[in-house]
Amino acid sequence: MSTPIKDPTPAPVEPAPAPSPRKADPRTRFAEGGGVLNVFSHGFLALWAVMIVLPLAWIVLSSFKTDAQIGGSAWTWPTHWSFEVFVRAWDKGIGGFFLNTVIVLFFSVTLTMLFGSMAAYVLARYEFPGNRVLYYLFVAGAMFPVYLALVPLFFMVRNLGMLNTYQGLILVYVAYSLPFTVFFLHSFFRTLPTAVHEAAMIDGCSHTRAFFQVMLPIAKPGLLSVGIFNVLGQWNQYILPLTLMQKQSGSDRDHSMLTQGLVNLALQQGYAGDMPALFAGMTIAMLPVLVVYLSFQRQVQAGLTAGTLK
Repeated sequence: MSTPIKDPTPAPVEPAPAPSPRKADPRTRFAEGGGVLNVFSHGFLALWAVMIVLPLAWIVLSSFKTDAQIGGSAWTWPTHWSFEVFVRAWDKGIGGFFLNTVIVLFFSVTLTMLFGSMAAYVLARYEFPGNRVLYYLFVAGAMFPVYLALVPLFFMVRNLGMLNTYQGLILVYVAYSLPFTVFFLHSFFRTLPTAVHEAAMIDGCSHTRAFFQVMLPIAKPGLLSVGIFNVLGQWNQYILPLTLMQKQSGSDRDHSMLTQGLVNLALQQGYAGDMPALFAGMTIAMLPVLVVYLSFQRQVQAGLTAGTLK
């Protein structure tokens, strides 16, 4: 039996199909474009930092210069480093204005945080008729410009007999800061765990004790954040003290705030100005808030982010 003869020519091999082009991963495109975005954002932040730091550095350096150096060149290095100008600025009234501001802020920030945290906690954790109405009233108060209320506010404080007094300005500061405090802490209190409050109530805590001993310590980051904002806002306030804390004629006691004192110091100098003392007073005014913010900047950032997460 004969075997078939095989054809020596190899069978043609079909070419492999060309690989289809891979689609670009959207995440890869985002990462590639993110480099340009990062460069732009970092450049903008660097420019913003320079715009903030340079004026502060100029104020501090100018407080160590003489009038001739300040008038000659803005960025020359001080030739004589002495803290005598700070003593001179303090004796010109900055010390009294500084003390007035500290007294008012101590009580106003304390009362603002106490009443604001209590109101925000009740509105965030308890359901009752009118809850949302009260909350939106606080929000509306935050949008109301204080300039529109200066005239009726002046007559209201005067009728209460609190014009040119610490307690009058403290109450106005508290009312002025409460809307933002309640708005900020309301969203923060809603993120706190409900199980902790329920466990405290099962253990026999009253609502007041559960709030002060259980919930407030948990809300410490948010309280620190809004507290820093209240300190900064009230420390730099000018229009309210100008309206409510005017020095009376024939009175030796001046209840003006630090911002008023700096303006008065600049106006009293006239043509024979003491510019180093003015810059020293500005340095004294800004150093406390810088120290407070730099000391608690991590807590402020943690409180701002924690209030946005559920």
